Amino acid sequence: MTVIAYGQIALYLLVLAVLALPLGVYIHQVMEGGAIPLSRLFRPLECALYRTCGVEERATMSWSAYTVRLIVFNATGALLLYVMQRTQGWLPLNPGHLSAVRPDSAFNTAVSFASNTSWQSYAGETTLSYLTQMLGITVQSFLSGATGIAVLMALLRGFSRVETNMLGNVWVDLTRATLFVLLPLSCLLAVVLVAQGSIQNLRPYQIAALVEPARYSQPRLDPAGRALLDAQGQPITETVMMRTQVLPMGPAASQTAIALLSGDGGGFFNANSAHPYANPTPLSNFLEMIAILLIPAALCHTFGRVVGDRRQGWAMFTAMSLVFVLMSVIAIRAEQLGSPAVSVLGVSLSPGPMQSGGNMEGKETRFGIVSSALFAVVTTSGGDGAVNSMHDSFTPIGGLVPMTLMQLGEVIFGGPGSGLYGMLMYAVIAVFVASLMIGRAPEYLGKKIEAFELKMASMVILIAPLLALVETAISVLLEAGRSGPSNPGAHGFSEILYAFSSVANNNGSAFAGLSANTPYYNVMAGIAMWFGRFLPMVAVMAIAGSLAAKKCRSAGPGTLPTHRPLFIGVLLGTVLLVGALAWLPAIAMGPVVEQLQFLHRP
Repeated sequence: MTVIAYGQIALYLLVLAVLALPLGVYIHQVMEGGAIPLSRLFRPLECALYRTCGVEERATMSWSAYTVRLIVFNATGALLLYVMQRTQGWLPLNPGHLSAVRPDSAFNTAVSFASNTSWQSYAGETTLSYLTQMLGITVQSFLSGATGIAVLMALLRGFSRVETNMLGNVWVDLTRATLFVLLPLSCLLAVVLVAQGSIQNLRPYQIAALVEPARYSQPRLDPAGRALLDAQGQPITETVMMRTQVLPMGPAASQTAIALLSGDGGGFFNANSAHPYANPTPLSNFLEMIAILLIPAALCHTFGRVVGDRRQGWAMFTAMSLVFVLMSVIAIRAEQLGSPAVSVLGVSLSPGPMQSGGNMEGKETRFGIVSSALFAVVTTSGGDGAVNSMHDSFTPIGGLVPMTLMQLGEVIFGGPGSGLYGMLMYAVIAVFVASLMIGRAPEYLGKKIEAFELKMASMVILIAPLLALVETAISVLLEAGRSGPSNPGAHGFSEILYAFSSVANNNGSAFAGLSANTPYYNVMAGIAMWFGRFLPMVAVMAIAGSLAAKKCRSAGPGTLPTHRPLFIGVLLGTVLLVGALAWLPAIAMGPVVEQLQFLHRP
C-alpha cells in the first residue's frame, strides 16, 4: 500500500461523510412530508400525478397492502420493459435499426432492471435502441431505486410508530423518492458528467476513418454462426483489415447518472464505466464512486432522525465504514502486489516476490490500480454493479473482496434502502443474541424482538445464499452451466459463483469471463434476481408491520445501548459470522484454491 492509496480511501470517505449528512436530513424531510426547497418546483407535478392516478395522498396502508401493491407495480414495470425489448424493431428512436431482443435475453434484462440488479448479459450499444434505453432501462432505474427507499421508510416507521398497523402510502413514498430525491440528483450528476466529456445526444452512430488500418485475425463462421474447425479440431481463422471504426452515440450521461445513484448500475455501453464516453476523466471516476454510495450513506442519517436518535444513524455509518476501509485495503494491496511469478515463454519478468508495477491487466490506464480496485470495492459495497475494470482479471484475493462484499448481503452501505434494511436485519439478530447472553429480553429501539422478527430476519439473510449456492451447484453439474466459464478449474468455478452471488444479491457486477448470454444463464439468473429481491422485501415488510403494532418500551438500566462501540463490534461480528459462514465452503473451492495455486505455481 502506498501513501496515495491510503489518501484516496481517506478522501473518499471524508467527501462521502460530508455530503451524506445534509442529504440524509433532506431525505427525512422529503419522505416524512416536511417542507423542502424543491416543493415549489415539484409539488404541482406531484399533486397532478396523484389526481391522474386516483391516489389519496393522506391514505395509509397496512404492511400487506403496501407489499402487494409494491410487487405488482414492479412486476408491471418488468412486463412493460420485456414488451419494449421484443418490439423495439418497430419503435422510433432506433437509428441503428436494432432488431428485437431474444426472448430469454429480454426476460433477463427486464427482471434485472426491475429488481435493481442491472445484470447485463448483452452489450447495450449493439442491443438496445435509444428508446429502450431511455423509456425502459432508465425509467426502471428510477423506480427500482425508489422501491428500495420506500421499503426502508416503511421499516423505519415500524420502529418509530406505536400500536398501529399503518406504515404509510406506497404510491406517495415511490413518487416522493423519485421526484424529490433521485430526479434532482441525477440531473445534477448528468450535467457534471457532460461537462467532463460524457456524451448526451440522439445522433446516429458515427463512422470514423482510422489513421492507420488495423489488421487482426478472427474465427471463420458457418451460416449458423458457429466457428469452423480444421482436421485437428482447431478454429479456422481469417485475416481482416479494419479501416474504419464505429463510434457509438446516445444519451449516455443521463442513464449513467441515475444508474449510479439508484443502485441500478447498468451501463449504456458494454464497457460500463470503463468506457471513456461514460467515464471520461479521473474526476468523473471519483464522482461516480461518490454517487454509488451517496444515497445509501445518507439513509443512515435518515434512519437516526426517523427513530428519534441520531446516534443510531452514526453507529450504522461507522460500522459500514470500518468494513469498507478494511476491504479497500485488502483489494488495493492485492492488486498492487500483483502476481508473484509473471513470465513470458518461461522467462520470469520479476525477480522478486511481486509483479513490477502491480496487476494492471483488465484496468484502464486512465485510472490505474488504486482507483480501479477502490471502484470495485465501492460498487460491491453498494448495490450498484457498475465497473471501471474487469474483475475477472483481478488477483484471486483482489477478486475475493468484491465477491465477499456481495455475499455479505450488500449491507456495507448497499443499495438505496436495501443496504440499510439488510443491515437492520443483522442488527435484529445481534440484539437477540447479545440480550440472551446477558439474560435480558431482546429489545431494539424500544421494540421487543420476538421469535417472529427473528425468523423473518433470518429469512432475509438466508434467501440469497440459498438461491446462489443451489444455482451454482446446478450449473457445475449441467453441461449448459459448465459451458459458460472461459477458464478451467478454480477460476472457472469462481466465475460461476461470482455471477450467482451477484444476481441473488441484486448487484449486477460480473467477472466478465462468464459467457452468460445463453438461454440457461438468462433464465437461471432471472429467477435468482426476482426472488433475491422481492422475497426479502416481503419478510422486511412483515417485520415492519409486526413492530408497528407493538408498544414502545422506555430504555432502562439493563437496556443494551445500540449506538456505542460495543454494539458496533457485536453487529460487525454478526455480519461476518452469519453472513460469511454460509458461503465459506464455496469460497474455499474457488478463490481460496486459486490463491493457493497462485502462490505455489511452478
